[in-house]
Amino acid sequence: MNRPAWPYLQMALNNAWANATLYRALSGLDAPAFAAERPGFFPSLSATLNHVYEVDLFYLDALEQGVYGRSVFGIGAIAEPAALATVQAEADRRLIAFCRKLDEQLLAQTRSTDRPDAPVEERIDALLLHLFQHQIHHRGQAHVQVQHAGIAPPQLDEFHLEFERATSAQAYRM
Repeated sequence: MNRPAWPYLQMALNNAWANATLYRALSGLDAPAFAAERPGFFPSLSATLNHVYEVDLFYLDALEQGVYGRSVFGIGAIAEPAALATVQAEADRRLIAFCRKLDEQLLAQTRSTDRPDAPVEERIDALLLHLFQHQIHHRGQAHVQVQHAGIAPPQLDEFHLEFERATSAQAYRM
């Protein structure tokens, strides 16, 4: 692994682990409870986690130089937590695969992002940092919503350090 790509790949792996951990906590939640009104920026766990998934698709499409752009925001909400977990895991695998290919030249390239007024060119390194921050931001909101649903929120910050590293994180090591 080349050094410039290392932190991005680590964050992509952390992202996949944190999403899987969060969805494991939701495994007993049915669709009505998933869609129930909860405190937060988005009104439910369903709305929060569907937003995370759609934004992942939007940025993955840009990073992979796809053709979908903003149309990913019209795919419709996925009502079942297990079904959303499955497609989120696939998006996480795509992000990991993309980050495995990174080098200094690729990180410095730009990608077009389909914005409401016009496309905007953004550097790949900046897009990745934004995407990771977006994920962390909304998983934090989902964490509160999980607790509101009466589920013990999972610990999501035991990935990078050896000290008290979550056992489940071992599967996401490089």
